[in-house]
Amino acid sequence: MQSGLYVGISSQIALERRLNTIADNMANMNTVGFRATDVKFDEVLSKTHNDLNAKVSFVTQGNDYLSTRSGALEQTGSPLDFAIKGDAWFQLSTPGGKVLTRDGRFTMKETGELVSTRGFPVLDAGGAPIQLNRAGGPPVVGPDGRITQDGQPVATLGVFKADISKGYLRYDNSGVIPVDPPQPVVDTIDTGIAQGYVEHSNVNALSQMTQLIQVNRAFEAVASLMRDTESSFGDAIKTLGGSK
Repeated sequence: MQSGLYVGISSQIALERRLNTIADNMANMNTVGFRATDVKFDEVLSKTHNDLNAKVSFVTQGNDYLSTRSGALEQTGSPLDFAIKGDAWFQLSTPGGKVLTRDGRFTMKETGELVSTRGFPVLDAGGAPIQLNRAGGPPVVGPDGRITQDGQPVATLGVFKADISKGYLRYDNSGVIPVDPPQPVVDTIDTGIAQGYVEHSNVNALSQMTQLIQVNRAFEAVASLMRDTESSFGDAIKTLGGSK
């Protein structure tokens, strides 16, 4: 009977994890370049003490993973706004190390350095900060990331791929620090850069609200089941205790 309580607790832990994920997604539904977080739950089977053939199913705390679905593109017309087509990232140099992002709203400093909205240097394919000619004409960026000014190549906007499934940390909303080191994209057939566009968050608000309702209902159902199980367990103790 106690197994029911343990299963219920494992379920509530998993539901709380899912609830926190949904809340984070909803909070960033308007964050440029944000990719939604989902949680994958695995089933753990454990044999009970009373019956070696009986199995009790528990739920793990879950593993986070990022949705690879691209967000909608919005045309801004700004020559320093960029969006990535395909499953790839820009890379920034931050106090926390090199960070991947799909937020391509960049600006140029007085020194000509290309930086993010937070002032972090944007990196090229070799991991070096991108330097533009402040006195030159508007930068033109091709689908392969090559940057030209006045018809002359000046730099290449770095585009990177990373296996986020191996683990990652969030950084500054839309930023991601992967466990597996990212690699520059060499083949641009499936990946490209759109100049004058930004990518919105890929969070589906309607889907998240639906999941939020489902999680709340599931949490209430599990809580009710645990109360009934605890009550039955208490009644059994009283009955057995009174029969002596």
